[in-house]
Amino acid sequence: MEHDGQTYIARARTDAKDRLVAADEPLSTLQRRCGGEIPGTIAIPELREQVRNARRTNLRLGRTIHAFDGADRIKAWMEIVPAGGGDDDPNAGCSIGIVTWQASPPPVERDDDAAARRDAIDDALAELHARLDPAQKLLTVHTEAEDLQPLLKRMSENLGQVWTDFVSIEGNSHAQPLHWRLLDQSRVSVDGSPRSWTARLIPLGAPHPGSQGFELYLIANRAWVRREQRTNRRAEDGASIGRDLTPILRQPIARIVANAETIRSRLAGPLGEEYSDYARDIVNAGQHLLSLVDDLTDLEVVESDGFRAAPDRIDLADVAQRAAGILAVRAQEKRITIAAPGSGASQPAIAEFRRALQVLLNLVGNAIRYSPDGSTIKVSLSEEGGKARVSVTDEGPGLDAQAQQIVFDKFERLGRSGGGGSGLGLYISKRLAQAMGGDLSIESTPGEGATFTLTVPAGT
Repeated sequence: MEHDGQTYIARARTDAKDRLVAADEPLSTLQRRCGGEIPGTIAIPELREQVRNARRTNLRLGRTIHAFDGADRIKAWMEIVPAGGGDDDPNAGCSIGIVTWQASPPPVERDDDAAARRDAIDDALAELHARLDPAQKLLTVHTEAEDLQPLLKRMSENLGQVWTDFVSIEGNSHAQPLHWRLLDQSRVSVDGSPRSWTARLIPLGAPHPGSQGFELYLIANRAWVRREQRTNRRAEDGASIGRDLTPILRQPIARIVANAETIRSRLAGPLGEEYSDYARDIVNAGQHLLSLVDDLTDLEVVESDGFRAAPDRIDLADVAQRAAGILAVRAQEKRITIAAPGSGASQPAIAEFRRALQVLLNLVGNAIRYSPDGSTIKVSLSEEGGKARVSVTDEGPGLDAQAQQIVFDKFERLGRSGGGGSGLGLYISKRLAQAMGGDLSIESTPGEGATFTLTVPAGT
């Protein structure tokens, strides 16, 4: 097959909702082996992402797509061409042309490959790095951890000494240094640090490990909150959990989510269905933890003295369209339709764009979580009494009068049952709305869904 001078070995087509509606072999077989259908949501994660990018940017993309079909690893060069048009246009999908297609057996991971991966993870998590000579004597040392600064000073002033002279090894009274294999993964304590640590020794040199020295990592058993933050802030405005722990927690949690997603999508090799389900549970739990970390940070921001939004002239129609686009894939997984304002809609307002989008993402995300499969979520605009309004209406179970009174309370999850969430999203959203000179309200009848409305000053 040839198109615009380019020869394709197979072609496929998607619709405006990024569903695969037609596909030649071998893509159709890959789609089904990855758990998808035709027509149906694209089951190849990397292809789904690129199709979404091409449609949203209206740009032709050429990419190498990687996948696993249950037996072989697939590597294919695909060209994705958007058809243009809006989301309401049934022809506004993309055409996909497959230029190359390579299938190869997945590599069998050796024990040393797995060990190298574990070493890389420990390297990323370590808070102290040191280089040792073959006799385990210090050559260089570096750490930015506050509670390890006394140790850093002692080590830096005594380079050439054995590293074990500066720490206490739990449960061991033998003369030091021991053989490196006995010290690797040992628990140690450090004077001046309230935390306990795990020591990792990575041997350098071949064929005799350690012949060229070692890398020493110290990995903490918990995150560190600075001393003045634990005292001064607790006394002045409460412990700053979000600000202090967010940068520490996000990286390892994100790494767990990424690795679990790789396992779940079978990109790393064959995997039983039950283990793929376990990996999906890990992904969901990791994403919930990331959301909780973000919520804690936002909670401290909105409750801090003097918090103010940065008002600007925005268009609530644009905000609503962006929120619907960002959450479209999540909605499609439940076959939910998000009826957002059309391309010609406009509702000028005075608000902070980033915060307004944050509120809309929370409202639409909640609507997706609690709406039944195959339902519709309506996002509508209005203006009344100098106030611009954007409302999110779902077809979920609704809330009774008592639940409506407490649904915006902090840590309140009684308003709706099931699902995840920290109970902070609506509380934070209401505080943000009030900081922008508006409000967040609810109207609901049990059994008939709920409507959440963000109100901000109208623009001209």
